[in-house]
Amino acid sequence: MDRQTQAVINQYDRHVMHTYVRSPLVITKAKGSRVWDVEGHEYLDLFPGWGVGGLGYNHPWIMTAIRGQAGRIVHLSNNYYHPLQARAAKQLVDVSFDGKVFFSNSGAEAVETAIKLARRWGNTAKGAGGGTGGRHDIIVMEQSFHGRTMAALSATGQSKLQQGFEPLVPGFVRVPFNDAAAIEAAITPQTCAVLLEPIQGEGGVHVGSTQFLQEVRRLCDAHQLLFIVDEVQSGMGRTGSWFAYQESGVEPDLLLLAKTLGGGFPIGAVVAKRAVADVLSPGTHATTYGGSPLGCVCVLAVFEAIKKQKLFARVATLSAALFTRLGALQQRLPIIREVRGRGFMVGIELTIDGRPIVEAARAKRLLINCTQGRVLRLLPAMTITKTQLDRGLSILEDILVSHATSAAQV
Repeated sequence: MDRQTQAVINQYDRHVMHTYVRSPLVITKAKGSRVWDVEGHEYLDLFPGWGVGGLGYNHPWIMTAIRGQAGRIVHLSNNYYHPLQARAAKQLVDVSFDGKVFFSNSGAEAVETAIKLARRWGNTAKGAGGGTGGRHDIIVMEQSFHGRTMAALSATGQSKLQQGFEPLVPGFVRVPFNDAAAIEAAITPQTCAVLLEPIQGEGGVHVGSTQFLQEVRRLCDAHQLLFIVDEVQSGMGRTGSWFAYQESGVEPDLLLLAKTLGGGFPIGAVVAKRAVADVLSPGTHATTYGGSPLGCVCVLAVFEAIKKQKLFARVATLSAALFTRLGALQQRLPIIREVRGRGFMVGIELTIDGRPIVEAARAKRLLINCTQGRVLRLLPAMTITKTQLDRGLSILEDILVSHATSAAQV
């Protein structure tokens, strides 16, 4: 290991909390779908920023927006108005549904906002549909992931992530994903909402079927529940539409966003239908940094890039070829159990441990991810070139062929 790399790692070991599994890689520069380490080596990143890099690293329009805004005003108290937050909120409403927006700092904070909003809605006579209130339970999905803060962690459907943090926040009822009948059976007079990801990312890239999402919408309407869609990872174009829920012809009551929303700058958002949004009044919820001028100018730059660079069409074309190639590879290699996902949200489930594949890819200067132990996860930037994507897939294919051969010989 290079001396510079080891020196940085040593500083981390001494001064930074050990809350992440880190690769022995010190990144000092990035552009588009490429990163460079401190030793000058170039890597192709098919998992940029853990999904934040929907437009890649350092998109020029976002960087220009940041530089310009940084010279005017970076932060402003939410006790005042600024035009960028109004414009960013309007953009979100224009591409989703009629409602109002609350800006936060992160996806987890967006989830926390939605949980508070749903409970306040359910605990009022208005929210309970003219009843007596007291509706506070939220139905969530097994294998879901909603964040690391306490309520978001409690809503997450993965017990392994919750161990050691008990007692959890009560009021979450867990049911299997893609099972509308299980949701219906879990509804009680105390239920106020259903919270789900239309495509589970950390859970292994499981796609909610159109029939499932439509049935959830029907159940929420029938029982006067809020339908909350967490698109922190899948939203803002990753699936080839603004939001994955739109591809099923349904409309949620609350939409949760972050990651690609800021193009690399930390910002999250909740879009809520007007009748729901209005149950929050001054003093009931707030955030110091959410919706800053710098964050909102990044949101506007992301919208501009997606529209003017026609990135949805790009995702549709390149992802079709990507899934075709991975499907053909699955037919050849018994170690590939399933290829699933949509657009540029891809999961490759293996019959073997996926972590050695990730390490082998890094050795060949390709960065990917493994979730749930055996699911390789790709979240390429919407701006990636066909040449880059083909090169990344060729590297991954060679590695998978090699491991399939080794597995067959055991």
